[in-house]
Amino acid sequence: MGVGGHFWDLLKPYARTEDFDFLRDKRVAVDLSFWIVQHETAIRAHTRNPHLRLTFFRTINLFSKFGAFPVFVVDGTPSPLKSQARIARFFRASGIDLSSLPVAEEGVSVERNRAFVKFIKECVELLELLGMPILKAKGEAEALCAQLNKEGQEPFECYNISHVEAGIGLKRRHLIAISLLVGNDHDLNGVQGIGIDTALRFVKCFSEDEILTRLSEIGRGNTLPFQYLGDSVPSSHKNSPKKKIPHCSLCGHPGSKKVHLKLACDNCSSSTRDGCMQKPAGFKCNCSSCDLDRLSKEQKKNENWQIKVCQKIAMEQNFPNAEIVEMYLSNNNGDFSGGGPNLAWKGPQTEMLELKEMKSKRKKSGLEAGGTPLNSESPTTRSVQLSIKEFYRSSKVLTQAKMGENLAESSENSIGSLKGKQKTSSPTLSKSVRRRLLFG
Repeated sequence: MGVGGHFWDLLKPYARTEDFDFLRDKRVAVDLSFWIVQHETAIRAHTRNPHLRLTFFRTINLFSKFGAFPVFVVDGTPSPLKSQARIARFFRASGIDLSSLPVAEEGVSVERNRAFVKFIKECVELLELLGMPILKAKGEAEALCAQLNKEGQEPFECYNISHVEAGIGLKRRHLIAISLLVGNDHDLNGVQGIGIDTALRFVKCFSEDEILTRLSEIGRGNTLPFQYLGDSVPSSHKNSPKKKIPHCSLCGHPGSKKVHLKLACDNCSSSTRDGCMQKPAGFKCNCSSCDLDRLSKEQKKNENWQIKVCQKIAMEQNFPNAEIVEMYLSNNNGDFSGGGPNLAWKGPQTEMLELKEMKSKRKKSGLEAGGTPLNSESPTTRSVQLSIKEFYRSSKVLTQAKMGENLAESSENSIGSLKGKQKTSSPTLSKSVRRRLLFG
């Protein structure tokens, strides 16, 4: 389930690279569709049945070489909300201009590519013969892989959620909220005018328990009071009237310039000269009054930014989509009974392979014995082919007879040529010589 706005670039610094030993004695969930998509771009034009070849060798490597226990997951019925994203991907893979992209009919799930479904079916059949466990998801295979990981059935591949939480302070519901704001496979557009940086800063304003509820309230047009993430203005100063404390225009410290010209302030006291020193460029006073004033301005600026983001969210219709939220929060992405999926790794079913091989041999032997194949030739075609063969056969006989006469006449001239001509008329002529005799 893709997320827009360069979402994975945000998480990339927290990825953990592991070697092959990391997979040993672990169950590894494999999205079978992802493997088949890889063969489309890598080896499709270079080998026969590349999807079967790739699936076979990767499975053998995972199981025997790396010591892992692969669990293959296939997609179920795709959500109608993902139809537009799937159409766009098909256009990009086919090299079709996206400007002519049609709009998917609302509520109708676009059927999967027939060739792709055929590849999946053949790979599943191969994996079953190899004894590998295969699970079918209700919708997205990725969702079922995540569920298996959460339940402890499979190890997390490269991204550890604890590292993400420690690095950027985001948990699962925060990540879901970001995907809703920047766009995902089930809602390509997201919220107009909100990118990954804005979404990241905005979701941090709320805790994990309240973020999705707050988004729903904002989507209904309710502007919420926000809690400033930095140091907030003390409550004792919020309702008090603002008092302008005079500052010296010469040194910038509290007090008046008139007084400071006569006697230097505590911050500018110097034994070498009377009065205050000239303040440098970019000077900022660090008195409590100035600190409080800067904090109040920063908080007001942040509140205005949050209100603008809320206004953008409120302009989106049906945001957030309850169906997408329910789908992303679901912990039941497979049809399992009891305590979860029953995973078992069996030996290769060689008897099934032998049975298929026997059927194939019987079919071939039947054809060789005179059996009629399904795509047999019509009588007209066979008669035409026979006529052609008879023509070349008769032509070959006439040509050989004529060549024999010529050789007989010329044999009287010399003994050496007689031997060559006898060799030419021999029935043991090479294939290349016979071809030259036939076609001149």
